[in-house]
Amino acid sequence: MPELKEQTYKGIQWQIHYSIVEEMGKDSVISNIAEDLRLDIKQLSSRKLQIVSHVSEKYFYVNLGNGNLYVKDRIDREMLCGSAATCSLVFDAIVQNPFYVFSINIDIKDLNDNAPVFFHDTITLEIIELTLPGARFALQSAEDPDIGINSIQKYKLSETQYFTLSETNREDGSIFPELILEKALDREAQNIHEFILTAMDGGNPVKSGTALIKITITDANDNVPMFSQNVYKVSVNENVPNNSTVIIVEATDKDEGTNAQITYSFSKSSENIHHTGMFNINSTNGEIKTNKNFDFEKLKNFELSIQAKDGGGLVAHAKVLIEVIDDNDNAPEITITSLSSSIPEDSEPGTEIAIIRVHDQDSGENGEVDCQIVGKVPFELILSSNRFYRIVTTKAMDRETISNYNITVVASDRGSPPLSSRRTIILEISDMNDNPPIFMKSAFVAYVSENNLPGASIYNVSASDPDTGDNSKVIYSIGKTNIEDLQISTYMSINRETGVLYAQRSFDYEQKKEFVLQVTARDNGSPPLSSNVTLIIRIIDQNDNAPKILYPSPEQGSTMFEMVPFTSEPGSLITKVVAVDEDSGHNSWLSYHFMHVSEPFYFIINEITGEIRTSRVFQGKDILNHKVVVMVKDNGVPSLSATTTLSLVIADSFQQIVPKIDSHAKDGNPDSNLQLYLVVALALISLLFIVTIIVFIISKCKGSNPPTTSFSTSLYPPMDPRVLSMYSDGTLTLPYPYNFCVTLDSADNDFTYVPSNQNVPVENLIDTDDSGLRSENCKRLLAGNNIDQHTKNNETRHISQPFE
Repeated sequence: MPELKEQTYKGIQWQIHYSIVEEMGKDSVISNIAEDLRLDIKQLSSRKLQIVSHVSEKYFYVNLGNGNLYVKDRIDREMLCGSAATCSLVFDAIVQNPFYVFSINIDIKDLNDNAPVFFHDTITLEIIELTLPGARFALQSAEDPDIGINSIQKYKLSETQYFTLSETNREDGSIFPELILEKALDREAQNIHEFILTAMDGGNPVKSGTALIKITITDANDNVPMFSQNVYKVSVNENVPNNSTVIIVEATDKDEGTNAQITYSFSKSSENIHHTGMFNINSTNGEIKTNKNFDFEKLKNFELSIQAKDGGGLVAHAKVLIEVIDDNDNAPEITITSLSSSIPEDSEPGTEIAIIRVHDQDSGENGEVDCQIVGKVPFELILSSNRFYRIVTTKAMDRETISNYNITVVASDRGSPPLSSRRTIILEISDMNDNPPIFMKSAFVAYVSENNLPGASIYNVSASDPDTGDNSKVIYSIGKTNIEDLQISTYMSINRETGVLYAQRSFDYEQKKEFVLQVTARDNGSPPLSSNVTLIIRIIDQNDNAPKILYPSPEQGSTMFEMVPFTSEPGSLITKVVAVDEDSGHNSWLSYHFMHVSEPFYFIINEITGEIRTSRVFQGKDILNHKVVVMVKDNGVPSLSATTTLSLVIADSFQQIVPKIDSHAKDGNPDSNLQLYLVVALALISLLFIVTIIVFIISKCKGSNPPTTSFSTSLYPPMDPRVLSMYSDGTLTLPYPYNFCVTLDSADNDFTYVPSNQNVPVENLIDTDDSGLRSENCKRLLAGNNIDQHTKNNETRHISQPFE
C-alpha cells in the first residue's frame, strides 16, 4: 500500500515524500494529496492545482474533484533506475491564489519481478589433472536487476563428490561464486564433470536461474587468457568489400609454451550469424573479417561472442558489437500503380496518364527521392501524396505530328553519390478524324490522245490523309465540270477507292479540247472530311483529218482553169491552192506538191504556200494547155492528203484561147459543147477581171509618186458556204470569216481563220498561225496600208472572203 513517509514545511514550500512499490496497477491511488497539502478540495480547480515535471507527469496525475494522486502508467523500477539502491520520481505541485510550490518525492520500492539469469547457459572450464584439492575456480555470476533482498542471495551446486561451492561477498554487496576442488582429479578415470549451478534471490516467492557447469580435465595450465577488452565496439560501412577486416581482438596468457598459445574462435553466435556465416575469425591473430557483404536494410547490428583458449585449455570470453552504417546502395524503385496505354488526340490538358509510386530502401538522406520527367514532352509530374505522383498532359495532342510518346521518369535519391533509376512508359495517341484528305497539288493536268479506247484509264488522282484507319480511307468522286450538254458519267468515271479516272467514250479533239473537273476526296471518318481539287484533262490532237482544199473547189472539177500570159517572166504568180486541216499543231502543217508531171515542166509550186509560178520563159513550140494535179499533205504520222486538178492555159489573150477550144470541140464529140460554153463564160469573166485591174492600177498611178503596183481585189470567185458544210462535224464550225493573204513571199502568212463570234485583233490574226510563220505584208494590208512591191512581179493579192 502507498504510505506517507515524510511531510515537512519550509517557508512557502512543502516537501512530501511518498513510498510505493513498482508495477502498481493503472489508476491506483497513492494518497489524497489535497489533504496532505492541507488544501481545500473545493478550491483545487479554482486554484489550478497541477503537476509540473518532464518525467513524472507521464506516471502520475491528480483528480481535481477528489484530490487523489493516481498512477497513470506502468512503473518499472529496473527501467527507471537500474541497479541503484534507491529510486524515486520527483515533481512539483503548484497552486495559485495564493501561489505555492509543493515538492513531491515518490520512492519506488522494488518488487521481486525478475529472476536471476546467467549470461552463458553453459560454463565451461578446463582443469589440469594435477590440480591439488582446495584449488578455487571462479564461476560466472548470475545477474538479477532487482535490488536488496530481491537480488541474488545465494548459489547452490548440484551434488558432486569432487567440488563444493564457496560464496564470497564483494564490496558492492554482490555474491561471487567459486568452485573448490575437494578431491584429486584423474583424467583417465573421468575426463569430464558436469553439474548444475543455481542462483536464487531472496524474494517471496524465491526466483532462481541455472547454468550448466562443464569441466574438462586437461594437463596442467594455471593461467587463464585475458582479453584486452571485455566488450569491443566497432562501426562498419555497409559497402565494405568482402573479406574486409572488421576488428582484431587480442588476448594474453601469462603462461609459457603451449599453454600460452592462444587460439581464437566464435564461442556462441546469434542465429542469423550462425546461419549466414557473415564473419570469420583468424584463429591465430584474432582478426575478424567479413565473409559476405552487409545489407543495412536487412540487419543493422551484429553481436559476436569471442573466446580465447590457451594451449592448456583455459578459456576467456569477450563480446564484439558491430554497428552497420548505411550506405547509399539502393536505387529508388519506381512502381506503376495505374496506367493508360493510349489517349485520344483531342484529350484536354490535365488528362491523367499514370500513377507511380517511388520508394528507396535506404534511410536518411539516402532514402529521400526526387522525381522528374526526362526530355521535352507535353507531360508533367504532380506529387499527390508522400510517395505517389500523377503523370498528366500539359497540352493538346496531335497524332499526326507525334503518334506515340516514350515518357521516361527518373527518380534520384539524395545520397552521395546519388543513385537513380528510370522507368519508361509508352503512350499511344489514338486517332481522331481531324484532317481532311490532302492533294499533292492545287490542280492536276492530264493529257489524253483523242480516239482513245473507251474504258481505258486516263489519269490517277491521289490524295493522302494523315489520319489512320477509317479516318484515312479516301473515297473519290467527281463534282462540278465544264460539261453542260451531257452528264459527266457519259464521258468518264472514277474509281471511288483508287482515284483512277476512266474514259467512258472515245474523245474527239475537234469536238472537245478540254475537260475541267472538280474531284472530291472524302475520308471515311465520323463526321467525314473532304477536299476538292481541279483536274484539267486536255485532249491531244491526232492526225485523223485529211486536208480540205478550199480553192480551187473540188466540186468544179475540170472546168476550173487559169490563163497564163505567154509573156510571163519566170517566177510569175499564176494562182494559189488554198487548203485547211481541222487538226492542230504539226498535224495541221500543210505542204503542196505536183503529181504526175513530165520533165521539163513549165510550172513550179511552193510547198509551203501553195503558190504556183512559172518556171521559165514560154516558147512557141511549148505546149500551151496543161492539166496539173496538186496534192496537199499534212505533217501527221501517218500523213494524210487531198488532191485537186487545175487546167493551165498559156495565152496572151482570150481570143487565142477560143480557136483552141473550137478545134478541141470539133475533134471531140457533140457532148463537149457544154464544156465550150463554160470555157467561154470563164474567159469573159476573166476579161472583165483584167479590165478592172487595169483601171484600178491607172487610178492608183495617177494618185501616187513614185508609182507603185498595189491592188486589192477578189482574185477568186465567191465560194458557196455549202462547200464547207461537210466539215461541220469537226472544230471548223460555220460560219467563219476567212482571211487569205496571197503573196509572192513564201515566208508570209497565207491563210488565217477566226471564229465569227470572237473579236480578235488584226495583229493576232496575221502575226502567227498554226504553222508558226509570219507575214508583215499581210499585217499591213489588213491594217489598211499600201504595200510597195518591187521587181520580179512581187504582186500582193489580198482576198477577204467571208463564207456566209
